[in-house]
Amino acid sequence: MAIPSFVDRVTLHVYGGKGGNGCASVHREKFKPLGGPDGGNGGDGGSIILRVDSSLTTLVDYYRESHRRARNGVPGRGDHANGATGDDVVLAVPRGTVVSDADSGELLADLTRDGAELVVAQGGRGGLGNAALASAARKAPGFALLGEEGETRRITLELKLVADIGLVGYPSAGKSSLIAAISRARPKIADYPFTTLVPNLGVVVAGDVTYTVADVPGLIEGASEGRGLGLEFLRHIERCAAIVHVIDCATFEPGRDPLTDLDVIEAELEAHGGLADRPRMVALNKIDIPDAAELADLVTADLEARGLRVFRVSTKNGEGLRELTYAMAELAALRAAEPEPEPARPVLRPRPVGGVPDFTVVREGELWRVRGEKPERWVRQTDFSNAEAVGYLADRLNRVGIETKLLELGAEPGDGVAIGGDDAVVFDFAPQIDVGAEILGRRGEDNRFVEERPAAQRRRAKDEAYHQARAEEENSE
Repeated sequence: MAIPSFVDRVTLHVYGGKGGNGCASVHREKFKPLGGPDGGNGGDGGSIILRVDSSLTTLVDYYRESHRRARNGVPGRGDHANGATGDDVVLAVPRGTVVSDADSGELLADLTRDGAELVVAQGGRGGLGNAALASAARKAPGFALLGEEGETRRITLELKLVADIGLVGYPSAGKSSLIAAISRARPKIADYPFTTLVPNLGVVVAGDVTYTVADVPGLIEGASEGRGLGLEFLRHIERCAAIVHVIDCATFEPGRDPLTDLDVIEAELEAHGGLADRPRMVALNKIDIPDAAELADLVTADLEARGLRVFRVSTKNGEGLRELTYAMAELAALRAAEPEPEPARPVLRPRPVGGVPDFTVVREGELWRVRGEKPERWVRQTDFSNAEAVGYLADRLNRVGIETKLLELGAEPGDGVAIGGDDAVVFDFAPQIDVGAEILGRRGEDNRFVEERPAAQRRRAKDEAYHQARAEEENSE
């Protein structure tokens, strides 16, 4: 199947890069076998970013290749060497691209400014190395944190052309001929309906004003309900500053006349919605034909009585085109004079101190389920093949109060505890145990730097024996 040259709606699969794993390494030198942890952090994964490029007019590149992936972060290494950050992937999109989540339908952004950017798939954070995890209580961690997976998303890109003037009308009304006559655009022109299958953009210069005109494929009655091509292209009129009705005064179809055609197209625009405030003008086309010129003279007064500016034009001999282009330039100049809308500023709503907890615990049958951003992220960062890493995770969960909450709700040792949603990790509940007035050593703690080495103990014993012998000699004298 041939790939179209104009695409205004695509579904794109985007994958942020995975963060690099942290490194667990211990510095070693001669006569210094335990020089301390020196594992570096993993690099963050790359992100997928949309950026507006005003030179583009189609989404065809993403029709051809609908899966885009960013690079992963590089793992950390020993000697405090941090991994490199994965490269971002910047995807250029045309002005007027509306971005939404394909699964939920949530609107993510409306990209109308040149250079505007949107991160649609955030890269995963890199894992910390054991050098960053070291503390006074855990001086030599024998583990590191794993890098997080990047964000995966399915988004919909929908293009709504950003033009100053939109030309609308029945098929074969002469819209393509009109845009070809007043600009350098060269759309396909033929004497049969639905010649134009994609919107065309033309740049028009009228005096000191330069503006864009969009030729929207022909509308028919019922277009807003899916008849013809109108439903696919009505969206391209939404951003136009003004609408010009191009009416065929030379049609021989029964039941058609300029006033009826205007009423039908206006009904479809009203059914589509959001266009009632746009200025309208009427171009009565094909007046180079004598019968069409007579019909245009008959209906001009009725159209002007509706408050519409009417122009009698012919794309064949150029009659009336200069007046029409200058009238459209006046409307385009009004848009140019409007102040540029300020970009929306993010609203920061910090959590109140002592407010909502970082997790929730609910009972689901025989299982206790824990949900929360922090505990779920900590689980993803944990290497479950390393006992110290699992102990460190248990300490983190206990520090935010999860074990206390489970005990308050009646959890008993050995109960199943799931942290996360569908891909949850399930543990057997084993709370920390108190022994007398002391708590057992922290899980994941390395006691090699807490206890004295055997050689130091022997040296200390010899020193004590020597001083004791000297003291006895002095006493005997």
